[in-house]
Amino acid sequence: MSKLTDTQLLILSRASQRDDRIALPLPGRLRGAAAKKVVAPLIERGLLVEIDADPRKRGALWRQRQDGTFATLAITDAGLEAIGIEIDPPRPEPVADPAPEPSAQRKGTKQAMLIEMLHTKNGATLDEIVEATSWLKHTARGVISGQLKKRLGLNVVTEADDERGRVYRIAD
Repeated sequence: MSKLTDTQLLILSRASQRDDRIALPLPGRLRGAAAKKVVAPLIERGLLVEIDADPRKRGALWRQRQDGTFATLAITDAGLEAIGIEIDPPRPEPVADPAPEPSAQRKGTKQAMLIEMLHTKNGATLDEIVEATSWLKHTARGVISGQLKKRLGLNVVTEADDERGRVYRIAD
């Protein structure tokens, strides 16, 4: 097992001192991508687990899921053992939430229209997307990168077309 960073040890140590085992709030100014980079290995190794959270407890919210519910982080028995805390008698293990299911695409939205355009054999150029959605170019590129690729996990590819220019499409 690889060594834990000082920040990871601090997160686990703080959670171990709480009766509810909640690992939030995170230390200092740890936010956004930096927080994910520190926490993701702890979740992958089973030292922290994502559980349901009360949205009224702002300081204990990790993220909002696609279904609108909130999650927080809790230390597991393995996390306690990783920082040298023996469990006797064992405390109730936090129950991990199942992986979020992809949300159904709402029909009639601009995003649904974009996905439909990109699923065609010929795909769509940025100008065609902007014309169809009334978005600015940077918004269209952001939706393709952030929503379609990252959030929905679609395989959006681009190709250079001599006549049309750069063409975006979803590869099957």
